[in-house]
Amino acid sequence: MKSLVINAEVDSPYYPEVNFDADTGICDISGESYMEEAYKFYLPLINWMKEFVLNEKKTLVFNVKLIYFNTSSSRLILDIFDMLKKFRDDGHKIKVNWFYDPDDPDVKDEVEDFEIESGMDIEMIKFS
Repeated sequence: MKSLVINAEVDSPYYPEVNFDADTGICDISGESYMEEAYKFYLPLINWMKEFVLNEKKTLVFNVKLIYFNTSSSRLILDIFDMLKKFRDDGHKIKVNWFYDPDDPDVKDEVEDFEIESGMDIEMIKFS
């Protein structure tokens, strides 16, 4: 299985940077996510995670380092959490970390909403 890397582009700030490492199982998404057709961007990420969990038999660690995301992105992030919870419930090793700025008052509420809606445990980690 190949790693999935999407580099952030300076002239296109709407798309996050993605680094899903097939060797380690560490999946990082960072930056901002507010593209118009979020589904087209997130579908390859979702498919990669499915393939990794089902075929690699390693722990998948999903690190979210988004400083901003729109409603469309939020829905797809929730879809990812729903999928990861199902995999975890089926016995696969899944860990989700959300890195956040402690000065951002809204992010904790948003992550708590994701936890409640998906049932997935999300560890919140302050940016250092």
